[in-house]
Amino acid sequence: MKTQLEYAREGIVTPQLKHVAEEEGIPEEVLIKKVADGSVVIPANINHTNLIPCGIGEGLRIKINANIGTSSDTGDVNTELEKLKVCIDYKADAVMDLSTGGDINAIRKTIIENCPLTIGSVPIYQALVETTASYKAVVNMTEDDLFNAIEAHCRDGMDFITVHCGITRRAVELLKYEGRVTDVVSRGGAFVIAWMLHNNKENPLYEHFDKLLEIAHKYDVTLSLGDGLRPGSTADATDRAQIEELITLGELVDRARAAGVQAMVEGPGHVPLNQIITNMQLQKTICHNAPFYVLGPLVTDIAAGYDHITGAIGGAIAATNGASFLCYVTPAEHIGLPDIEDVKNGIIASRIAAHAADIANGIPGAAERDRRMSAARKKLDWEGQKVECIDPVKFSEMRRNKQTATEACSMCGKYCAMKIVEKELGISCGDHC
Repeated sequence: MKTQLEYAREGIVTPQLKHVAEEEGIPEEVLIKKVADGSVVIPANINHTNLIPCGIGEGLRIKINANIGTSSDTGDVNTELEKLKVCIDYKADAVMDLSTGGDINAIRKTIIENCPLTIGSVPIYQALVETTASYKAVVNMTEDDLFNAIEAHCRDGMDFITVHCGITRRAVELLKYEGRVTDVVSRGGAFVIAWMLHNNKENPLYEHFDKLLEIAHKYDVTLSLGDGLRPGSTADATDRAQIEELITLGELVDRARAAGVQAMVEGPGHVPLNQIITNMQLQKTICHNAPFYVLGPLVTDIAAGYDHITGAIGGAIAATNGASFLCYVTPAEHIGLPDIEDVKNGIIASRIAAHAADIANGIPGAAERDRRMSAARKKLDWEGQKVECIDPVKFSEMRRNKQTATEACSMCGKYCAMKIVEKELGISCGDHC
């Protein structure tokens, strides 16, 4: 069995690559070179039979991921299917099942069966749940427990998996003396570090990376090399522990490509505005232009309840400077498990950030859409604005609630600025739009 990467290196246009080229509006010969050199990945597990593939990486439209999944406090698969529907309806490009509660095997399989979007997971969560369910401490998880969970997720059809391979003993030593405010905020990273420290061993995901590559290659699963040491506060951004992990991830990207396995790299969480560009440049250089998957980044720590906004601010800057894949942040980040409304708001905020970056990056069709929206606005064409609007449902609701007797909106009413100037200039939108 060959992977998308290996097919591309042989010059073979797969159905998945053909679909992505058509969706992105770029020539197949351009895309195939990007997949072949690893600057673009097309996550497409051979067992995800209802997948509508998307490409992630250099020169493509910025993609959005939405996290769903149960927690230890709630394990209702029906709620997660409702969230999945919101992800599809509001045009997320990918979802991740991060379930840790209920029958996670059944939940995972049900979500995959109902998901046409690119889908990912964090298999160590399953290894953790199964370990603690048998009344053992998390640190007593065996290496077999971990790799069995990885195999199960890949076999079931996950297109990409987050694996925290870059946490090494040296990185943990740097972490000890770094003086961080929030230490480690990655759940998967925390599980790996606790296991390493308790057992006085190297990270099995790093030590046995070749075994991981064999599993990923077997199902053509894209490795999302996780940032277990990502900063959880702006004060911790771009420290030695974070960069040490990034250097290791760059080495693992090369090893994955050599094995014919697609790989992308996950990026920092909380980063001040003035450090985002530096972080993007470091990743693209150290990881040899691998697609960069960022959580936010969140540009301040004080916006609990509004972190979809802080994440969108950081995401727009990151995506304009090298990031290819934005993991949404919901208003419930740092507070609790997101509900359906949180999921919707998180997707919309991230899509705004992605579209803003697409305009700046010169992605075909992005600026044209804005121009159509502006032309409709000039004409007071409310239906035309609805078509171009990123959230037509909310647009319609607000228009209905705020509509006036005049053609214009209730902000200006009969004193519409565009109408006044249009009349005096003696030109209409059709003259120049």
